[in-house]
Amino acid sequence: MIKILHVEDDADIREIAQLSLELSGEFELVQCESGEKALEAVNSFTPDVLLLDMMMPGMTGRQTLELMRQIPALSETPAIFMTARAQHAEIEELRFAGAAHVISKPFDPVSLGSEIMEVLG
Repeated sequence: MIKILHVEDDADIREIAQLSLELSGEFELVQCESGEKALEAVNSFTPDVLLLDMMMPGMTGRQTLELMRQIPALSETPAIFMTARAQHAEIEELRFAGAAHVISKPFDPVSLGSEIMEVLG
């Protein structure tokens, strides 16, 4: 089972992602509604991949990743950003910040799991 930490402030998107990923049976999913909650969650859950919303109130996905990179167990964990603002310049900026991949919103729930698996190789 691949462990995913999904950080997303929109409850509807969290639910769609949960249904999409849990139905495959390949993923163990922990979801958080904020970067702050995600930083708490990693005290008891070490994910194989981070799935981060880019734009959230309080702490952005990028800020969340920067803080997670300071945790030794997460310093090399692949990070995938999900964003509605998937312009070329923003995608390049996220890759520079350490993103392994960027998924545009709205995303395809049917292919979300396979897209994550491709990133993990």
